[in-house]
Amino acid sequence: MNKNILFFILLTIVSLSTVNYTFAQESTHSKNNIAVSENNTHTVEHELPNTVMVIPFIILLVMIATGPILYPHFWEHQYPKVSVLLGTIVVIYYAFFLHNTTSLLHTAAEYFSFIALLASLFFASGGIMIKVDKKATPILNVGILLFGAIIANLIGTTGASMLLIRPFIKINQDRIKPYLIVFFIFIVSNIGGALTPIGDPPLFLGFLRGIDFFWFIEHIWYIWLPTLTLILIIFYFIDSRNRDIKASKEYTGKIEFKGAKNLIYLAIILVAVFIDPNVMSWVPNLAPSPIGLREIIQFSVVILAMKTSDIEILKYNEFNAEPIKEVAYLFIGIFATMIPALQLISHEANVLGDKLTVGMFFWSTGLLSGVLDNAPTYLNFLSAALGKFGFDINIATDVKEFMNVDYIFLQAISVAAVFFGAMTYIGNGPNFMVKSIVERAGIEMPSFFAYVYKYSLPILIPVFVLVWLVFYF
Repeated sequence: MNKNILFFILLTIVSLSTVNYTFAQESTHSKNNIAVSENNTHTVEHELPNTVMVIPFIILLVMIATGPILYPHFWEHQYPKVSVLLGTIVVIYYAFFLHNTTSLLHTAAEYFSFIALLASLFFASGGIMIKVDKKATPILNVGILLFGAIIANLIGTTGASMLLIRPFIKINQDRIKPYLIVFFIFIVSNIGGALTPIGDPPLFLGFLRGIDFFWFIEHIWYIWLPTLTLILIIFYFIDSRNRDIKASKEYTGKIEFKGAKNLIYLAIILVAVFIDPNVMSWVPNLAPSPIGLREIIQFSVVILAMKTSDIEILKYNEFNAEPIKEVAYLFIGIFATMIPALQLISHEANVLGDKLTVGMFFWSTGLLSGVLDNAPTYLNFLSAALGKFGFDINIATDVKEFMNVDYIFLQAISVAAVFFGAMTYIGNGPNFMVKSIVERAGIEMPSFFAYVYKYSLPILIPVFVLVWLVFYF
């Protein structure tokens, strides 16, 4: 973490401490000029941001999409400054013009939670070696992707992605093509983790709000299974056409595993996920600090894994910190610049809640999850759906009643947030990490737009339309 990230964090903390924290200057604006900011106990009203403040997010999104293609040299060296600068513009606007430090505090907490989980899983899994000495075949690849989808529900999509992406590349090194990685992102990094709160961040946020742990597998498995099966079938037929396999090598068929102590690190990370005041009452609440006990534990695992992971395993995995560095820089800008967009979306969703059908919730949550981080998008539409039926997202008993009475809306929002996270590189954290790891291994990946028009639109959208027609039309 260098001076650019430190500057952004420092600016956020200074803003939180210098701006009047009560800022309960109850606005006399009309209802259309009011946004609701949620916390665990009550709601506080704030003035909505000017729509012009969505521009930094659009600029960052466009530069992420075009930088590696149109101005690669500039982007490679300057993307940290661009991301931090655009994020800083929004931070200054919220702190000193809107006097809304609650949104900054919430975003800072979400960012640190996000990066603590990704970084800890990244460094812990980097010290694990899985070596499969088998000939790459479509059936073997389908098996790996299916295995990744299943374990994503146990160690998260990030954990499964970081654990399997390197062996997946190694197995297919003589026939590697971009579609292999794209389907890995579709299945392991996203759709696979739809069955438990551990699987994907949106579902975990729902769990923290009061949704039962096993509700997801009970109500989503019959959508998850056919969706996953259909995408695996599509992958099998595409992979069957890839015959660029060198036949000279002999295979032993052995599977080798090393780095068992790093499994302990993974276990610590996953246990830490639940060390939250909303889950365990004994956990201290460190607010207004954006870092809680969970993040302290996970950052400690980062340091421990860096110091103790086997050097030979790291060399075999071609491990370096650049992928997590890239994610840390880009997502600090994404998290900051998307604050205005999310607040405006949240306001409109709540205003229009009575008019939104279950199908509209499905497509709205899904499409926005593809271009915004799917976790806060999920919470915004969950809040709107609860409001539609007179429930409050901040009251656990309301969430539980909604979960049992009007489950179809909760199901649609949950499915959409997880599934549509695969639509772009920035829809879900693991997507960008996988892309970065693969590119640093010398494999050329499709650009942001190429990923969408070559793979997401022709493959995912037809599948999601079927899901909509069968379950939500």
